[in-house]
Amino acid sequence: MAGLTTPEEDAEVSGSRTQTGAPRYSRRLSDKILLAFHHACDQGDYEIAEQLLRILESMLTRRTVPPDANRRKSIESLVAAHERLWHLRHPESFN
Repeated sequence: MAGLTTPEEDAEVSGSRTQTGAPRYSRRLSDKILLAFHHACDQGDYEIAEQLLRILESMLTRRTVPPDANRRKSIESLVAAHERLWHLRHPESFN
């Protein structure tokens, strides 16, 4: 099934595979979900964007051991995403 991925998707696999044979990815799953959220917003699909935010929030609020070093940045990105969706759904608030 060669040729079914975009160059961007192909670039996400860094190197080829780990010693265990599993692919290594350059982005965290939470980053990919945030990108999908922004894509949904760009397409005007606010219901999907909201569902993606709920998934992202669920991922960020669960306890992780060891704690994620980028947690603060991730929470700030989540807040900014919520603000973007609110502004897109309430454009009249800017007048």
